Amino acid sequence: MNLYPIEAGNFKLDGGAMFGVVPKTLWSRTNPADANNMIDIAARCLLIEDGDKLILIDTGMGNKQSDKFFSYYYRWGDYTLEKSLAKYGFHKDDVTDVFLTHLHFDHCGGSIQWNKDHSGYEPAFKNAAFWSNVRHWKWATNPNRRERASFLKENILPMQESGQLRFVDNPVSDFSENSPLGFSIFFADGHTEKQMIPIIKYKNKTIAFMADLLPTAGHLPLPYIMGYDTRPLLTLPEKEKFLTLAADNNFYLFLEHDAHNPIITVKHTEKGVRLDQSFTFNELF
Repeated sequence: MNLYPIEAGNFKLDGGAMFGVVPKTLWSRTNPADANNMIDIAARCLLIEDGDKLILIDTGMGNKQSDKFFSYYYRWGDYTLEKSLAKYGFHKDDVTDVFLTHLHFDHCGGSIQWNKDHSGYEPAFKNAAFWSNVRHWKWATNPNRRERASFLKENILPMQESGQLRFVDNPVSDFSENSPLGFSIFFADGHTEKQMIPIIKYKNKTIAFMADLLPTAGHLPLPYIMGYDTRPLLTLPEKEKFLTLAADNNFYLFLEHDAHNPIITVKHTEKGVRLDQSFTFNELF
């Protein structure tokens, strides 16, 4: 097995929205804001090469939305999904499976692209199965008013229309040990219904792809919960459970949205679970 970090593009989000009720004087210590109160955000995906499978976890925003849409997110840097795949010798057509932690646009937008004449949409990964779960799919395709702007039908429905959509088994507990793709999954409901956190064994290390359960290292204190979470009082115990597990077992936390801390470890302190070390991917592997 080989793992590759795939940078799908950087953008910015409002710091207040990213930290909910936490005052700026606190969150700005770890996530400094610009003059518009925007903080740096990454769309860092993960590619798993395992035998004849090439599995991509999340796909970033993509590039098919309008200029007006993208103007809200202040994209910066020159990363793209295509260039990042090519860096490791891969093309989108090589991907066999796309595993989507959830279907918010910044996690799945790169899964779907315009067709050649811009008359409609098609999968960007023509040879891949797209993996979600039934409960989250139903949540995303019949969205509540609070999340509706994050679940864009053009990002979601073409997966099903193409016949490439697959579902992992409905969870019977927080953890699923035996997913079809060979890694464990932690299911979390605070951010959105049945967000999936993959947990991967690699080179004697345990790598957890944190998605929006822990967006950045600055979100480690338990009350530091995004304003985007639909059920923050569920996020609280979910974070506590997972971070305790991570500290107890020396997990390496792969941070999808932290532009400056790609991978971290955590430790127990008198104040709770806190940052231990921060690594780039190359420093670890």
